Amino acid sequence: MNMETLRADMVAAMKAREKEKKEAISSLVSAVKKAAIDEGCRDDIPEELVDRAILKELKTVKEQLDTCPESRADLKAEYQFRYDVIARYAPKQMTPEEVKAYIQEHFAEALATKNKGQIMKAVMAEMKGKADGKVINQTVAELCR
Repeated sequence: MNMETLRADMVAAMKAREKEKKEAISSLVSAVKKAAIDEGCRDDIPEELVDRAILKELKTVKEQLDTCPESRADLKAEYQFRYDVIARYAPKQMTPEEVKAYIQEHFAEALATKNKGQIMKAVMAEMKGKADGKVINQTVAELCR
């Protein structure tokens, strides 16, 4: 995903007068800009940084959705809509089966040591942004047994 696509979609949402969608995309653009400033690359924002910011924002909205009380249906619907909009821009994540196959194929030597910390360090460096950290952690723990 790149910044131009996000900006174009935000303009399209403004023109279509879709307030909620525009707000969700706008918050996403803000999160990406903040991450870019933190990284020190304001003008030329790499796609990897955009993807990382999108995943972080998606995780935040998911937590809001999960912690929202059941009695607040209006708030829950708003969070769900935001989650759905942001999820469209998120990079595709690997399934647990794909993660397991990838780890077994690329990290066979590290798996032989059964040192979970060492394996996680190598795997996370390679798979950051491609799969959820919890899925990777569970898979590595399962393979180390």
